[in-house]
Amino acid sequence: MDLPQRVKLVEVGPRDGLQNEKQPVPASIKIELVHRLQAAGLTEIEVTSFVSPKWVPQMADNAEVMAGIHRQSGVRYSVLTPNLQGFEAAVKTRPDEIVVFGAASEAFSQKNINCSIAQSIERFRPVVQAALAQGLTVRGAISCAVGCPYEGEIAPERVALVARLMHDIGVQHVGVADTIGVGTPRKVQRALDAALTVYSIDEISGHFHDTYGMALANTLASLQMGVWQFDTSVAGLGGCPYAKGATGNVATEDVVYLLKGLGIETGIDLDKLVDAGKFISDFLDRKPNSRAAAALLNKRLG
Repeated sequence: MDLPQRVKLVEVGPRDGLQNEKQPVPASIKIELVHRLQAAGLTEIEVTSFVSPKWVPQMADNAEVMAGIHRQSGVRYSVLTPNLQGFEAAVKTRPDEIVVFGAASEAFSQKNINCSIAQSIERFRPVVQAALAQGLTVRGAISCAVGCPYEGEIAPERVALVARLMHDIGVQHVGVADTIGVGTPRKVQRALDAALTVYSIDEISGHFHDTYGMALANTLASLQMGVWQFDTSVAGLGGCPYAKGATGNVATEDVVYLLKGLGIETGIDLDKLVDAGKFISDFLDRKPNSRAAAALLNKRLG
């Protein structure tokens, strides 16, 4: 296997992981989580989103969280900005990167944001232009790239379409996301191949949910294609409010354990990462949703 020598993980736990939690998570806890993640060696952290608090109340403290972080040299802090209003609020907090998103499913786009795929991407044009003008990098996420809760299986051509629309408005990097976790290795490879018709291998990443226990298999299948960037979530935090039954993102701990076993460099201290996952899981009053974390925590008790 000709695998990448180094892999970059984008930690999405503080944003994607926590956004749907029913119980409020105080800004101080979110800030401490970011501090623990960067201390563990994570260099790309998706911190928060600048969306209407009416829709995502958990992210209402976005500016407070961004202001409270002790920024570490070499770490990039990204935020999700769905519209120009969100971007204008976000830019005051000095993010390094903004994230926009679009679905590869027409039905998902309509149910999620009440517009077509093409309209949804067009809405981001002023946001992307404003970000680029300020020297920020822009990452795009293609949700439901493999399957949709309303449409079922998604054709790779739809992924290529969204990638092309994002490229046309200036998005520099796209994540191919299996939002509801129905992907299997071949399906995920086809979705990534579709994105690769528009973006280079250095400009795409994988974002996998573990609903059917396939996230690590899909990660390995992506690595075999040369993909070297992935979104992961500490303690397997997160789900999708629009995808019934979708479990969390793949756990960062599990991916790091896999990569270490493959001899791939991550720069991440697994023990400190497990501690970060335990910290947030303890606050949420549940066990970390990570097999590697459970094994390592049990081993410590031994």
